Amino acid sequence: MKIVEVGPRDGLQNETSLVPTAAKVAFVNALSETGVGEIEVSAFVSSRRVPQLGDAETVFRRLSRKDGVVYSALVPNERGLERAIAACVDKISVFTAVSETFNQKNIHTSVDGSLRRFRPLIRRARTMGLPVRGYVSTAFWCAFEGKIGPDAVVDLVERLVDIGVDEVSISDTIGKATPVEVAALLDCLLPRIAPERVAVHFHDTYGRGVENVLASWAQGIRIFDASVGGLGGCPFAPGATGNVATASVVMALEGKGATVGVDLAKL
Repeated sequence: MKIVEVGPRDGLQNETSLVPTAAKVAFVNALSETGVGEIEVSAFVSSRRVPQLGDAETVFRRLSRKDGVVYSALVPNERGLERAIAACVDKISVFTAVSETFNQKNIHTSVDGSLRRFRPLIRRARTMGLPVRGYVSTAFWCAFEGKIGPDAVVDLVERLVDIGVDEVSISDTIGKATPVEVAALLDCLLPRIAPERVAVHFHDTYGRGVENVLASWAQGIRIFDASVGGLGGCPFAPGATGNVATASVVMALEGKGATVGVDLAKL
């Protein structure tokens, strides 16, 4: 099992009050001691669009890094990649969505446009030896377009893999997916891409986040995004609430007999 803790990025980006840099550093350092395998520390995005993450370089520079923990960041473009490389990130993530409308509202381009934007970025990351994750947002439902079909998700995942993405995170952006929908999508996806390259990212809008995690685990998924305390949401997706809570994910997986390796007391 691998837990990707997204609270410092996906969690804090939705907070309206600016969190002091020192508090962010302390937050990540504390998470480093819990046993999570990866921490998404920040995003190298425009500080105008996401003011909360405008101190990404400073946070990375001040971290006390722990051996065995991957410190990753979201990167939207080549300028963001340059900043990430200078900050010595361990791994980068790019982000697109199955929904054309969500893409336009979130990153101001189409699905095709997002992939064109990623190609040179991914090539450069790979020459630097940086692993690349691709977030696939609105993989089940979209606040603007409604239900998203599994075929469209599989097609986008394959296109991301074709341009060099190492891992994909299948994201229930507005938290509306059901365990049946999760199983149906994974039934279509996993014959096409190995489960060890697939993560799941659930929001808990309708209280089904943990159920969806367990449905994914039953299908062979072993990488789970979560946010400590259920922090988060998405400022560009109306109605999205917090991420599934890390402690809830750990307890649910352990309840099924899985070895997760995360210390709940420290968490």
